[in-house]
Amino acid sequence: FSFLQERLRYVLGLLLLLPSTSSFYVPGVAPINFHRNDPVEIKAVKLTSSRTQLPYEYYSLPFCQPSKITYKAENLGEVLRGDRIVNTPFQVSMNVEKKCEVLCNFPNKPVTLTVEQSKLIAERIREDYYVHLIADNLPVATRLEFYSNREEEEKKKEKDVQFEHGYRLGFMDGNKFYLHNHLSFILYYHREDVEESQEHTYRVVRFEVIPQSIKLEDLKADEKSMCTLPEATGSAPQEIDPTKENQLLFTYSVHWEESDIKWASRWDTYLTMSDVQIHWFSIINSVVVVFFLSGILSMIIIRTLRKDIANYNKEDDIEDTMEESGWKLVHGDVFRPPQYPMILSSLLGSGIQLFCMILIVIFVAMLGMLSPSSRGALMTTACFLFMFMGVFGGFFAGRLYRTLKGHRWKKGAFCTATLYPGVVFGICFVLNCFIWGKHSSGAVPFPTMVALLCMWFGISLPLVYLGYYFGFRKQPYDNPVRTNQIPRQIPEQRWYMNKFVGILMAGILPFGAMFIELFFIFSAIWENQFYYLFGFLFLVFIILVVSCSQISIVMVYFQLCAEDYRWWWRTFLVSGGSAFYVLIYAVFYFVNKLDIVEFIPSLLYFGYTALMVLSFWLLTGTIGFYAAYMFVRKIYAAVKID
Repeated sequence: FSFLQERLRYVLGLLLLLPSTSSFYVPGVAPINFHRNDPVEIKAVKLTSSRTQLPYEYYSLPFCQPSKITYKAENLGEVLRGDRIVNTPFQVSMNVEKKCEVLCNFPNKPVTLTVEQSKLIAERIREDYYVHLIADNLPVATRLEFYSNREEEEKKKEKDVQFEHGYRLGFMDGNKFYLHNHLSFILYYHREDVEESQEHTYRVVRFEVIPQSIKLEDLKADEKSMCTLPEATGSAPQEIDPTKENQLLFTYSVHWEESDIKWASRWDTYLTMSDVQIHWFSIINSVVVVFFLSGILSMIIIRTLRKDIANYNKEDDIEDTMEESGWKLVHGDVFRPPQYPMILSSLLGSGIQLFCMILIVIFVAMLGMLSPSSRGALMTTACFLFMFMGVFGGFFAGRLYRTLKGHRWKKGAFCTATLYPGVVFGICFVLNCFIWGKHSSGAVPFPTMVALLCMWFGISLPLVYLGYYFGFRKQPYDNPVRTNQIPRQIPEQRWYMNKFVGILMAGILPFGAMFIELFFIFSAIWENQFYYLFGFLFLVFIILVVSCSQISIVMVYFQLCAEDYRWWWRTFLVSGGSAFYVLIYAVFYFVNKLDIVEFIPSLLYFGYTALMVLSFWLLTGTIGFYAAYMFVRKIYAAVKID
C-alpha cells in the first residue's frame, strides 16, 4: 500500500508540475535529517487576520530583513491562498541554544520606526494580525494552556493544552499598542537511531514560540549582538505610539528540547481537535436520520408505485370505463423538452464536472495525499481536476442536449465550457480588484491570472468540446413513452406545490445531514484553521448524495401525481434547495462567529460565500436531477400504455 501511495504521489507531483513554477516538489513527503550545528532555516509565510480576511506578506511591516531577500517558488494553491514564503534573518542551528540575540545587525543602535511605520504596525495590531513562520516546513504555533474543569481541586491537577497557529503581532491595553519584539523559539527534535560509529542525526518535530513585548531600556545589548532579558516581573512592554517615531530592538532566543514524537506524526499537534466526538456524533446522527427517512420514503414510494402500476396494468373491462388519474395521465407530456434546453444541459454539465472533481479530491485527500504539510496541494489539485473533468461534463451535457431535441451542439459546448466558469472568474476578478487596492498578498498576481485563463481556454474548453462532441453523437437517452403533439392543460396547483415551498422542504434533509461538517469547513476557511478530516467528509458526501437523490425522487413523484409535467427545471432547482440553507447558515456564521466590521472584508466574505452557494446548488441540483430522471424513466417503462 505504501508503494502505491508513493506512485500516486509521484503522479500527482508530475500533474502539479504543470503550472509555471519550475521547482515544485511535494513537501512533507521526505524527512530532512540534520546533524548538530546544521542551520535550520526559518522562513516567513504571511500575516493573517480573521477580522480583515486580507493576508499580507511578512515584509509589508518593517521587520528586520536579511542581506538578500529570496522568495520560494510557489505552486498555484499557495499563490491563491496568499502565501509568500520568504527567508528571514533568524540564525538557528540544530541543537544549539541561544539565550538572547539581537536580530538586526547593529546591536547598540536600536531600530527607529518612522511615524508611518508606527501607524501601520498599530493598525495591524488593532486588526488582530498573526505572524506565520515555518521551520523545516512546520508552522509555528503558540501554546495555550487553560483549565478544563472549573472545580478547584481539579484545577491544580491538569491543564488542557491547545495550539494557536502563528503568534500575535502584538496586543492592546486600553488605547495603547504593544508590539511583540522578542520571540522565544522552542524547537523539539527527535533523535534518529543510527549505528554507533555514525554521528547522530536529528529531525525537527515541533516548532513553538513564546512572543514577548520588552521595552528597549530593559533589553541590555552588547557589541556581539548578545542581549540579556530582564526578570519576568520587572519588565515593561514595548509600546508603539502611532503619533511619533518609536525606537526598539528586535530580539530572539532559541531553546531545543528532545521529543519522543516521530517525524511521521509531527503534524498531529497541529491537527489535534477536541471535537472528534462531535464529528462522530454528527455522522452517526446523519446516518440514522438518512437511513430512517430512506426506509420510510422507499417503503411508501415502492408500495404506492406497485399499487399504481398494478392498477394501471389491470386489463379488466371495468378499467376502461374508469377515469385515469395520477401520474399515468401525463405520460404523453412527461418527456416534452423544457424551455432553454441548452442552458439546462450546460448547468448540468458543470454540475457533473464539479461532482467528479469533489469526489476525487475528497477521496485522494482521505488517503492522506493532500495533507496540510503539502502547502497549496489541495487547491492546485482541485483546479487541475476541474479542468480535466471537462470531458465528462461535456459528454453528459451533450447527450442530454441531444435527448432534449437540441441541434446547435457547438454553441451548447461553448455554453457548457464558459457559463459556470465565467461567473466564477467574473466574481473572483471583481473581488481581486478590491484586494489589489488593499495591497494584500491575497491578490492573485497578473501572471497567475493569465495562466489560469490559459488553463481554462487551453485545457478545459477543448476537453469540454471533445466530450460534448462524443456525447452529442451518442444515442440519446431512451424515453419509454412517446410525447403527444399537443401539450395537455395543467390543472391549478395547490399552494404546497409552489417552487419556493418545494425548495424549503427539499433542502432540510441534505442540509441537516452535513451542517456540522459545514461549521468545521467554515472555520478552516475563515479562521485560519487546518481542515484535515477528509474521512468524515467523504462519509458526509456519500450521505449528501443519497439524501439529495431521495428527496428529489419524492418531490418529482408528488409533482407528477398533481399532473404537472414541467419537472425538468423544477427538479434541478428544488434539489439544490439545501444551497439556500447554506446561504442562511453563512449569514448566521458571519453575524455570530466573525467580528468583521469593514466593508471590503465583508464583501470578500459574501463574494466567496456566493460562489460556494452557487457551486453547491449546481452539485446538489445535478445529483437530484439525474436521480429523478432515472426514476421517471423507470416508472413509465413499467406501465402499459396503449
